[in-house]
Amino acid sequence: MSDSLSATTLEFDDTAEEARDRPAWAAVISLTFGVFGLVTAEFLPASLLTPMANDVGVSVGAAGQAVTATAVVGAIAGLAAAIVTRGIDRRIVIWSLTGLLIVSSVIAAIATDLTTLLFARVLLGIGLGAFWSMVAATAMRLVPPSALPKAMSLIFAGVSLATVSAAPIGAYLGNLMGWRFVFWLSALVGVAALVIQMAVLPRLPARGSPDIRTLFRLLGRPSIALVLAGIVVVISGHFAGFTYVRPFLEQIPKLSVEAISLVLLAYGVGGFLGNFAGGAITARSAKASVIFGAFLIALVGVGLLFLGASPIASAIAVGLWGFAFGALPVGFQTWLVRVAPEEEAESAGGLIVAAFQIAIASGAIFGGLLVDGFGTLGVIAYATVATLVGGAGVLLLGSRSPERVGSSAAPHAI
Repeated sequence: MSDSLSATTLEFDDTAEEARDRPAWAAVISLTFGVFGLVTAEFLPASLLTPMANDVGVSVGAAGQAVTATAVVGAIAGLAAAIVTRGIDRRIVIWSLTGLLIVSSVIAAIATDLTTLLFARVLLGIGLGAFWSMVAATAMRLVPPSALPKAMSLIFAGVSLATVSAAPIGAYLGNLMGWRFVFWLSALVGVAALVIQMAVLPRLPARGSPDIRTLFRLLGRPSIALVLAGIVVVISGHFAGFTYVRPFLEQIPKLSVEAISLVLLAYGVGGFLGNFAGGAITARSAKASVIFGAFLIALVGVGLLFLGASPIASAIAVGLWGFAFGALPVGFQTWLVRVAPEEEAESAGGLIVAAFQIAIASGAIFGGLLVDGFGTLGVIAYATVATLVGGAGVLLLGSRSPERVGSSAAPHAI
């Protein structure tokens, strides 16, 4: 490990191919810091919305558009990133995107009106979406193919840590020091991530010349279309159910607010552990990680439908839900880069960002309609069916989408 640290710190002239021969774990960890900072900043408004709204003089609903702005811009930035930044060393691009985290956090911290706040969140959306679109392709160039699942697990550990810590820490420090202090702290996290990235990321020359036709060409590949369809079905099912898990816990097992907080913490811890379990499975087959996560969520849904009135059963089920979901992002991301041509992996990453955003939005919207029409049991039933169907689809059709496992020289699926 120390050898990797020293090598990646000092030898900036290494090419991407040389970095792959020597796993650049320090560089991978620097991506983890970047992901942690970006996702933490994305989730902060959820715990600070009321004081933010009061301070800038708008309604809570209006302030909530700070979240919407980040998501919408993130989806667009994810698709456009590889095209807009073609020809630029990926190391410089990563530095710039982390810099957007710092700038957006500082602007949010000093915002006195909604327009300024939304501008800050638009900048964050650009950084978040573009970073996500190229993180898997960058990791693929930093480690040998056989080590990619471990690298992706480390990166997604940053997501889990942010998911678990952003809301409670943001709420606590916001009450103690004010919401602006929390965004200053977010900027400081960005500075730390940028310093680490500048110290350890090797030179990563741009590959290929992607354009809008690249996206359509990738969409025309059945193997890539299967990955994206799996994301839309499985992830929309997950978010349709999990978006409304708090009302379910309030209404069915009738848990207190304190108990619900503990259950959601269990979900976050489960997701953190699920990242590494998913990475271990993905080392053999990324599709297997997706199938495992999807089927386990479906099984959890069945448990909640029949045993959800039991507080203990519900708590265990939600913890398992987090564990199952933790295996999905690393599985989907790794599967995609294994079936996409290596020179187009960044463009493929943009498609996966867009697919996730579509899945999240459609899941939340459809889940809301189901909750209004059929109650929380209805939305859990839908999540169960969607993840079961999605997992079954990957199981039945996945044989048509062979992966490059352990060797980048293997031909990609067409």
